[in-house]
Amino acid sequence: MQQRLGEAGLLRGGDLSAYEQDWRKRYPGRALAVARPASTDDVAAVIRLCHQHRVAVVPQGGNTGLVGGSTPDDSGRQLVLSLARMKRVREVDVANASLTAEAGCVLAEVQAAAVRAGLLFPLSLAAEGSCTLGGNLATNAGGTQVLRYGNARELCLGLEVVTATGEVWHGLSGLRKDNTGYDLRDLFIGSEGTLGVITAATMKLYPQPRERLTALATCASLEDAVALLGLARERSGDALTGYEVMNRASLALVARELPQLAQPLAHAAWTVLLELSDAEGAEHARGVFEGLLEAGVERGCVQDAAIAQNLHQARSFWHLRESIPLAQAQAGLNIKHDISLPVSSIPGFVTEMDAALAAYLPGIEVIDFGHLGDGNLHYNVQAPAGVAPATFLADHEAAINTRVYDAVQRRGGSISAEHGIGRLKREELGARKDPTALALMRAIKRALDPLDLLNPGRVL
Repeated sequence: MQQRLGEAGLLRGGDLSAYEQDWRKRYPGRALAVARPASTDDVAAVIRLCHQHRVAVVPQGGNTGLVGGSTPDDSGRQLVLSLARMKRVREVDVANASLTAEAGCVLAEVQAAAVRAGLLFPLSLAAEGSCTLGGNLATNAGGTQVLRYGNARELCLGLEVVTATGEVWHGLSGLRKDNTGYDLRDLFIGSEGTLGVITAATMKLYPQPRERLTALATCASLEDAVALLGLARERSGDALTGYEVMNRASLALVARELPQLAQPLAHAAWTVLLELSDAEGAEHARGVFEGLLEAGVERGCVQDAAIAQNLHQARSFWHLRESIPLAQAQAGLNIKHDISLPVSSIPGFVTEMDAALAAYLPGIEVIDFGHLGDGNLHYNVQAPAGVAPATFLADHEAAINTRVYDAVQRRGGSISAEHGIGRLKREELGARKDPTALALMRAIKRALDPLDLLNPGRVL
């Protein structure tokens, strides 16, 4: 393998912590080695060798995942397969509005390549400066513009994948329509590296909006935030590309941990971040926004609002929202819930759970924020003041997860909206997923990876 990959392509010994520890530092492991292939042929050669010698492989992109899905266990017998060197944008097809890039391309670089061609790649999330396209697809990442453009799955036209035996499926395609049998692309997207290794993808591009406006609005209740969402859809239609909510505790946490960040509105029960991407220009977009927020005030669902006056202000509004996870990381380990519910069910869920958790452990802090427009909340729970975060997790994580996931399940929701399953939610998936669905998933895994060498112990 060393001969094939070169000196920079295989790391053994030394400090491998960047590859062996997840972003949340919950799943430290020990790798047999770290393979860093530079091409799809290299990936195939590595997988063939590992298959021959029965060595488990853990595919890894930017290692920004939150569910422990891309780091090795502590056995010292799993090979980390880092796609970081495969970062070439192979093609931008302007006429077809598509882009083909390798799996190790950092998301921000994919976005930049689209901009250079005068187009838009809309997938956007807080980790876009370090997460990679392959990881985004392996977890079916969501982000802040799912409301308008969909998850990573909806943005993907074709894939190149190395199978568990080291064969290459050349499925890259710019076609919007292809009804030639089973959709293998959708099988590998969201499989978290357990069925094959994504090495490249062809993605959809869109026209750049002529104008993009951002605003913050405060609401007295989550019911008011849902009402404002309905009003925004009614007034702006597809121009509404972002609709985020943040509870009082989440912005108070940012103020405490990151006091240098300006917060233009007084803290309220809920703060909404809205984004409009308008094809008709600045004057029209501002008119729509002003009319929408005025109507919100008249109907009683908006208390106060501020429209960004320039690009710098717009970025600062988004930075405030995207800094909540960083503030949580600085505050210490917390219990994360990446849940999905029908939008209509979210206010009832939050009211029930806030009360249930307060009764269970007085002083508990709920940091609740996320993508209300598509029904995805990051309902995170932090320790009461004076309780060590690690102790809090050890003593209460299981009980809190049960309460939250039971309430989600009763309302027909999902325990994972955009982060995936990994190791963190593997047992919950096994206990809560429909048995027929689990049997089908296991059958697919056995068919594509009968030796269980690709990311074993993740998802299933």
